[in-house]
Amino acid sequence: MTSTTKDPILVVIQLTGGNDYMNTVIPYADGRYHDNRPTVGIPADQVLHIDDQFGFNPALPEIKTLYDAGKVAVINGIGYPTPNRSHFRSMDIWHTCEPEKVGTEGWLGRVIRDLDPRAENVLTGVNFGRGLPRAMALTGVPVASVAVLETYGVLTGIVNEPERSQALDIFARMYSPTVGLGATMDYLGQTGLDALKGADILKAAPDMYTSSVEYAETGIARNLQGIAKVLTANLGTRVFYTQQGGYDTHASETDVQPKLLSELSRAVSDFYADLREHDTADGEPLSNRVVMFVFTEFGRRVRDNGSGTDHGSGGVAFAIGDPVRGGMYSEYPSLAEADLVEGDLAFNTDFRGVYGALVEQWLGLDAQPVVGGNFEQPGFV
Repeated sequence: MTSTTKDPILVVIQLTGGNDYMNTVIPYADGRYHDNRPTVGIPADQVLHIDDQFGFNPALPEIKTLYDAGKVAVINGIGYPTPNRSHFRSMDIWHTCEPEKVGTEGWLGRVIRDLDPRAENVLTGVNFGRGLPRAMALTGVPVASVAVLETYGVLTGIVNEPERSQALDIFARMYSPTVGLGATMDYLGQTGLDALKGADILKAAPDMYTSSVEYAETGIARNLQGIAKVLTANLGTRVFYTQQGGYDTHASETDVQPKLLSELSRAVSDFYADLREHDTADGEPLSNRVVMFVFTEFGRRVRDNGSGTDHGSGGVAFAIGDPVRGGMYSEYPSLAEADLVEGDLAFNTDFRGVYGALVEQWLGLDAQPVVGGNFEQPGFV
């Protein structure tokens, strides 16, 4: 485990829809890249060069700057055996670490359970976005799911304060422990009380936050700023989750993906700068305690379809932050036709080993019960 910090924090950013790996980290020196992508391929002179073989999409200048500073690990060829090209099934596999069956427990739900086995803090895990990602789902593990921090709460649609107070009192009594009605009712009761408690604590976070960083008016930027507000309020949250959607680029990829990557790059950079600006109680930069992990459910096909790219396999993930040992990890999958898997890049890094590194090397937990086995862990933290 990295020993430079107390209570390490993990921020997971999901790129929903299957981000195109080959147009994110570009093998610009390989002629096969340009041959296979006559429409969506990015010219070598536009690529932000990592070295004489690979480079970042030109929409990622801030992430390139962080990479040059040693703050970004590029994890190449990430995936799992027998890849599934369904968004729902593939994301389910990433969320549960169960490639061979439908899982019911989220890997981050297990992490939150192990970090806080008595569920003493209802905010150990916080999701920014609507709904609860399956990655965080586990019976008995409370997780707050926040759409907009400033308006987060229970029964917030009731404007009149006396009426809302009365409704909240009824809500609390409805969810009070119920004797003799079984485990299901007890679980529902605890869930309701956790929601009340979490909302009550979180509503103070925005008023405690100050920053000189001006975030963009984008969804991913708002969510990362919301995470910064909770982090700087020191509420004991250890695992955050958020998503950026829209990466299913079957068409118009040259318009859609650069816009999304640009928004992501700027938001990640601003979030990092925000953390650098704030200190922990021990006087160290808050950025020393945070690792961001960026992933998507699969890459896209090697050959473009004339306007975009279709579902593929073999993707890329990023670990970003001060605690990260930056650089390129694992080999970029071969573009040679004989090495492709049904026209897709072959994975060469099992995502469960990458999760394992985050769980064991960063969070200091036993990875085996979280990821469901022992997998080779890259040493990026």
